[in-house]
Amino acid sequence: MPLAPGDKAPDFDLPTPDGRVSLAGLKGNTVVLYFYPKDDTSGCTTEATGFTAAADAFAKAGAVVVGVSKDSVASHAKFRAKHGLAVTLGSAKDDDVVERYGAWVEKSMYGRKYLGIDRSTFLINGEGVIRRVWRKVKVGGHVAEVLKEAETLAAA
Repeated sequence: MPLAPGDKAPDFDLPTPDGRVSLAGLKGNTVVLYFYPKDDTSGCTTEATGFTAAADAFAKAGAVVVGVSKDSVASHAKFRAKHGLAVTLGSAKDDDVVERYGAWVEKSMYGRKYLGIDRSTFLINGEGVIRRVWRKVKVGGHVAEVLKEAETLAAA
């Protein structure tokens, strides 16, 4: 069964360029957990710079934004520095968090099937309960939609 609103969010504890990030360590905060396929690709860069541009608004709503891919910590550090990113980037290179959130899926390109990350976002409240899930995310307008939901959650 895929994760859905009302489900307890699976815990995670991932290495980042600055140390580690965990759901338990963010308890009490709203968490925007987004999964993206690959550092420094066009869609992923647009998404990460969008979350960075809205960082102050997310912080005002009491939300922490965490991006996760299977890229290494070193790759995340380069990606962050190159684009001036202000979001936390966790490396799932040696972790099954992508699978536990159901974001590791069969994809197809030019008729070739392969496994990869489904661009998806989870809005998790301060008690660790999933409040909203977006799957097969289209980058355009996504950050604004997530921010609106985070602000609604903060106001509740």
